[in-house]
Amino acid sequence: MNPASFPAQMRRAWAIAKKDIRIYYLKGPVLIFGVFMPLFLFLAFFMGSRQLPLSFLISGLVGMTLFFTATAVSPAIFPWEGSAKTLERLASCPITIEAIVFGDMMASIIFGIAITVITVLIGLGLGLSLLHGITLLFAILIGACCFSAIGMLLAVPPSNVPSNIMMLSSLIKFPLVFISGIFVPLEQMPAWGQMLAVCSPLTYFTDLVRYSFTDSHFFPVMNDIIALMICTFVFTVGTMYLHKRTMPKRM
Repeated sequence: MNPASFPAQMRRAWAIAKKDIRIYYLKGPVLIFGVFMPLFLFLAFFMGSRQLPLSFLISGLVGMTLFFTATAVSPAIFPWEGSAKTLERLASCPITIEAIVFGDMMASIIFGIAITVITVLIGLGLGLSLLHGITLLFAILIGACCFSAIGMLLAVPPSNVPSNIMMLSSLIKFPLVFISGIFVPLEQMPAWGQMLAVCSPLTYFTDLVRYSFTDSHFFPVMNDIIALMICTFVFTVGTMYLHKRTMPKRM
């Protein structure tokens, strides 16, 4: 079979995803920023906002969990491998740069979905009713794809110093969390806050999660889905293109 064929590249991408899961996703920073950080933010806000319903808070926790877990390690994989010189070995193999990037994205998607499902089960265990399960499953899938693409986009700068990329990642991720209706309902935001919220894909995911639990939403459900799909497509295509341009600078 032609090594450049699509099925062959997908097998190689899956091998990279499995390698990432084994090597990177049990590291301390991943657990801290991907799992404990959303939990601590949730608990801190819960203590000071008892007037908000549990369904609102759990929906926000689900949104933060998927966002942080799907972007926890993907920005640092290329810098880690660049500093260890393993990226050069990958680039010399019969695999395209797009397949390498897609393999890293698959690992983030799997990790994000797995941890988010646990968060959803916790919400159900606390007595929340799941009114739109199919919508929630689809939202988690497309959201994981979108956020993993964002994580890989954050890794585009050709730096082999993981701390530099993680600092940049934090500077971008935390503002997105605070403008996305996680802590303050979108309908209570001022007009300028709602305009900022529209620019964040996390806004649409969180809106879909709240609809799944409460049957209420800020944007029309179909608009949320279309916006997430557009963001996923744009970020994925942009990630593939930019990494193809910056990869030679890492060698």
